[in-house]
Amino acid sequence: MPRPNVPPAELDVIACLHRHGEATAAQLREAMQSYRPMSHGAMVTLLKRLEAKNLVCRKKGPVGKAFVYSVAQRRGPTFRNVVRDLVQRIFHGDGAALVASLFETKPPTTEEVEKIQQLLNDLREKTPKEGGKKS
Repeated sequence: MPRPNVPPAELDVIACLHRHGEATAAQLREAMQSYRPMSHGAMVTLLKRLEAKNLVCRKKGPVGKAFVYSVAQRRGPTFRNVVRDLVQRIFHGDGAALVASLFETKPPTTEEVEKIQQLLNDLREKTPKEGGKKS
């Protein structure tokens, strides 16, 4: 199944919905006003595109005509595709270069370093050792 193309404006809407859980078009527009201002019509158009791509779903709101939108899938699948494309297009498949660039741009906090270390430990346990099979 082909991955849907998700432009930056649509990614911003998805990210905002992940932060808020569910929201109307007006609530999303207000939440994004400081970094991606747009008209109500533009927000509704983006939400319709995302719904057509099965990335968001909507339900009738409790009052009035407004729909309430939420993400259709967990954060992982949506953003995994974005990261995969970023690694390929910008870092030529080098994941370590992506991580190095990230840490140069935004050095991790002590808490983040601990989380990253745990992720690395978990990855080491899952990865078969060189020359042998994972038991």
